[in-house]
Amino acid sequence: MGAGKKVKNVAKTTKGKMKETTGRAVGNESLEAKGRGEQAMADAKQTVQKAKDTLKH
Repeated sequence: MGAGKKVKNVAKTTKGKMKETTGRAVGNESLEAKGRGEQAMADAKQTVQKAKDTLKH
């Protein structure tokens, strides 16, 4: 996986985790759900990138 894409996906996962934690702390279910969604999207993108790397080799 390209280093830039990996860093970008990790950053999005971290951002999602922060939103989820903040939402949980303040009782904002919408923010919490958005955070979980961002994490899921970043994890999916990272999985696709890993699959592409596997097929290249």
